[in-house]
Amino acid sequence: MSQLGPLMTDGPLPPSRHSSSWTKRIVALVSVAVAAAMILVSVQLLRGSPEEQEFAGGGTGEVTVVVARGDTLTEIAGKLEDAGVILAAESFVNAASVDERAGSIGPGKYTMLRQMNSVDALELMLDPESRADSRLVLPEGLRLEQTVEAASAATDIPKRDFQAALRAPETLGLPAWAKERPEGFMFPATYDVAGDETAEELLQGFVRRFNQASVEVGLEERASDVGLKPYKVLIVASLLQAEVQPNDFAKAARVIYNRLDQKMPLQLDSTVSFALGINDILLDADQLGTDSPYNTYQNKGLPPRPINSPGEAAIEAALNPAKGDWLYFVTVDPATGETKFAKDYDRFLVLKKQFQDNLAKSEQQSEDTGGE
Repeated sequence: MSQLGPLMTDGPLPPSRHSSSWTKRIVALVSVAVAAAMILVSVQLLRGSPEEQEFAGGGTGEVTVVVARGDTLTEIAGKLEDAGVILAAESFVNAASVDERAGSIGPGKYTMLRQMNSVDALELMLDPESRADSRLVLPEGLRLEQTVEAASAATDIPKRDFQAALRAPETLGLPAWAKERPEGFMFPATYDVAGDETAEELLQGFVRRFNQASVEVGLEERASDVGLKPYKVLIVASLLQAEVQPNDFAKAARVIYNRLDQKMPLQLDSTVSFALGINDILLDADQLGTDSPYNTYQNKGLPPRPINSPGEAAIEAALNPAKGDWLYFVTVDPATGETKFAKDYDRFLVLKKQFQDNLAKSEQQSEDTGGE
């Protein structure tokens, strides 16, 4: 019977038929070991020692390395080698493989130095400052056109590309209840950009981040608690974001809901400013008479769409307003944003006088200092 079968298994070898078999095995094993050692030496001679795979200096000059989405550590290492940052990609891979932080290296444009050793190169990539130019920051309360301007400035993608993508809102991943209305869904956050994104991909990322926040606060599930649909809650959140400081969101939300319940016009300057395409908070009588569905002095109820993209705190406040019977709020000090609340019109007039006095004082101080 052939012994080939048993030799191909993991079981014990069959008994030897020849007294010299053990000697032959030892000789074979020694031969294999010698051959392996020779191969290892040859590889080391070709590659050089670990020290020979590293630059000796600490780095000089600057070079930009672009990490694309989905790049592996090996691909990143290859880009670093090609850019002259490190001498050998393998050395960077070895350094990264023993540092769990390496998994946080994301897409973006990294400002690196030439001729670095791999450990220093890894540390620099992990430093947020190395990819400061690869971060797109969208603050809370940006209008849609302001979002486009910020995204275009951070990425050099022409504004017309964003505007074209917005004209096809069905491609952006908006929730069904948005009904293809993108206003309010460009979620304020800090985004890493690799530099290879399209305008459409960036807008999709903003909407994905909104959808994530929506799930985290339970927007769709909790909207009925305040008697509104999710889209209406988002409109309320945008008003809060435009009108008051975060610590006043919940009380201002209660004012809005109280006025809606009593069929009172909201009378919010922010909505009229939105209609006029300006950012002023002090509007004259002519401006307040603007004919627009966003004019909450002339029209009762909420404006037709969000006037900006609110943050998570404003959305949470719209879902969970404070308890109270206030019907008015006035930002009595425009310089500090201090806001006070009133239950009746007489108290509102007192607060309005405080606002006018603080405004006059601020204007006088500005004149005294030469407008500085």
